[in-house]
Amino acid sequence: MDGVFAALARARTRLQMRLQMRRQMRQQARWRGVLRRAAWTALGLVLAVLLLDRLFPLPKPGRDSAAAALVVASDGTPLRAFPDRDHVWRHPVRLEEVSPYYVEALLRYEDRAFWWHAGVNPFAFVRALWQRALHGRVVSGGSTLTMQVARIIDPMPHSLAGKLRQVLRAFQLEMHYSKREILTIYLNYAPMGGVLEGVEAASRAYLGKSARRLSPAEAAMLTVLPQAPSVLRPDRYPERTRRARDKVIARMAGRWDAGTLRDALRDPIAVLPLREPMLAPLLAERARRARPGQARIDTLIDAGIQSALEAVLTERAATLPKAMSIATLVMDNDTLDVVAYAGSADFTDRRRSGFVDMVQAGRSPGSTLKPFLYGYALDDGLIHSESLLVDAPQSFHGYAPTNFSDSYHGAVSVSEALVQSLNVPAVDLLDRIGPAPFLARLRQGGLRLSMPPGASANLSAILGGGATTLEQLVGAYRSLARKGVAGEPRLLADSPRREHRMLSEGAAFIVRDILESGGGELGSRGDIPGVAWKTGTSYGFRDAWAVGVNDRYTVGVWIGRPDGTPNPGFFGVGVAEPLLMRVFGTLARGSDSHPVPSGVEKAGVCWPLGRRASDDDPAHCLVRRSAWLLNGTAPPTLADRLRNEPAVQSIQLDQASGLRVTPECSKRPYTTRQVARWPILLEPWLASGLRQAGRPPAWAPQCQSGTSVKLHIEGVRSGEIVRARQGGAPPTLELLARGAESDVHWLLNGVQFGRSAREARQRLVLRTAGVADITAVDENGHFDHVRLRVETDKM
Repeated sequence: MDGVFAALARARTRLQMRLQMRRQMRQQARWRGVLRRAAWTALGLVLAVLLLDRLFPLPKPGRDSAAAALVVASDGTPLRAFPDRDHVWRHPVRLEEVSPYYVEALLRYEDRAFWWHAGVNPFAFVRALWQRALHGRVVSGGSTLTMQVARIIDPMPHSLAGKLRQVLRAFQLEMHYSKREILTIYLNYAPMGGVLEGVEAASRAYLGKSARRLSPAEAAMLTVLPQAPSVLRPDRYPERTRRARDKVIARMAGRWDAGTLRDALRDPIAVLPLREPMLAPLLAERARRARPGQARIDTLIDAGIQSALEAVLTERAATLPKAMSIATLVMDNDTLDVVAYAGSADFTDRRRSGFVDMVQAGRSPGSTLKPFLYGYALDDGLIHSESLLVDAPQSFHGYAPTNFSDSYHGAVSVSEALVQSLNVPAVDLLDRIGPAPFLARLRQGGLRLSMPPGASANLSAILGGGATTLEQLVGAYRSLARKGVAGEPRLLADSPRREHRMLSEGAAFIVRDILESGGGELGSRGDIPGVAWKTGTSYGFRDAWAVGVNDRYTVGVWIGRPDGTPNPGFFGVGVAEPLLMRVFGTLARGSDSHPVPSGVEKAGVCWPLGRRASDDDPAHCLVRRSAWLLNGTAPPTLADRLRNEPAVQSIQLDQASGLRVTPECSKRPYTTRQVARWPILLEPWLASGLRQAGRPPAWAPQCQSGTSVKLHIEGVRSGEIVRARQGGAPPTLELLARGAESDVHWLLNGVQFGRSAREARQRLVLRTAGVADITAVDENGHFDHVRLRVETDKM
């Protein structure tokens, strides 16, 4: 029996085990079904959320503000705010650019649980509903910062449906953005009263400072503004604003110390009237065009220097005629940063065409290109700083330039010609270098000179015959302060750095020294040491220029009428140079001592030959000068245009009479002597002692000249038309034969009408209309002639 009972027991145990396994399997199946349904439900919810998110995408922050932009200075100071279509001002700002006081006050007052909730704070939400039901009104809000951002980017009605939509949008925000990004959106788009949105715009407009520098009281005031921006505007309702601000300050107890709370409560509500930022407005416009669609554009402007510059220009413009404007550019030589930019004297003055940016306008540069011409001549070995140049009436292939003052100086040095901006020596030098190579070298240095339509490079280019911009001139002049390297002015923080070789280091040093001090011969040129500057005036007084450099800055000034109307009596040295010095007076002073680069040395040179005094015969050193030499060479004086003979001539003198002879014509003993000759065109301008010292003795009667002097008529040019004078008097000419070595015979249409001594003038009265051929011939057979047309009142 025991075996039977044992078998039954085992059978029962097996049955119980099977039943237990079946129960477990059924239970597991039920849980698998629950989990399967839960998974499908979750998947459905996820798909539904994704579908809803796709069907109802989250609006992008600022979707209606594509036209809005803020242009700021290098320190973040707003230069100009371009509003959106609703004329709302926004100043984009990053979270780290906002005062910690503001962030603390905002989170503690508006949303303490911001960093951990998923868009909605359920405790605050339930509390707000309970208090509303209990008191019948809103006692505390349940909206989180995320929900407020949701309402900012997707405005919705204050209704139950609107609240539900706000909650859903808050969840979407948390899905798409990090907490820092959500907070940054709030900082930039929270309504702050009037046309202001965002803490930076409000701080700049109401307080005149960056949100980075907010005090605790100011942070509390800006924290509460978005709750009722129209009701709490501090510029209109300061008392309301103060009461609301104090509530925020009280809420900060435990976060701010007692002293901070006490001081914050004592601070008055003192704000500025709302006004649009308007600093460097034309640069701001240019920056906005260069970066379309960019909300914040960082320039390199120094707000302090810009403000000082605009004050100087406003004061100067008040002394100018109503239609004249001013443009000024200030560039840092090291960084190429444009630290101040004024495209006009007053952006709002329509009489001065203040909306026209003359920094970019192509205008005739007048004489401002001359420093580069002399620099190239130095690099080419044509001149040194005291080379002898001819400032006298000349014709270059039919082009006869005159000086600005209509007067001439005769013998001048390179230093004097550049400092006094003499035109004839500059054209003479350009003719020897070549206009086309000159313009090509300027272009390689970053300065493009545009000639008039249909005109090619010509000699007028050095006197303003082309057009360039103030911006390019400033970039080019920087080469004088940075070893001959020019640079393109940088306007924006992300602008590339571009530099171009304009001159050699040595040539740049010499030209700068000449412009700064007159090359040591003329003394200081300005009230501010360390400034090298050049002025220019375009034809017809249309443009007055002054451009200068010191060790740290390059400054350019233009004054004129934007429409190109002449301004008689307004020229560079008279109106632009004083303003240039005023601008330099507002800037950091540069050093007036510059190290001499290798390859540059001081040495004595002699006129008229131009060579080193140590290499010259003392008898030939008629004038001694101290010059800067480049690369150890002292180039001789440029070749005389009228004399084909060498500057040093070997002549024979009769031993008995001392008169000049040749071996062929002399039958008596003679001696040979070397004579240093002045350029022929200079002889009438020389002091009598210098003239005689550089002239050979007269020819012996039995000898003819063995020279190849080119005689030249002055006082009239071939192709001219001369007319009767006022009142009907016949035209009268004052003629002079340059280069004659003896008396001059004058002929009109082949008939002699007069005889003049060497270097004496001859008057000619033209009484008959028609073609007149005038010939001058000296007794050695040298001659010149011109043809002109005469018109009288009888024609």
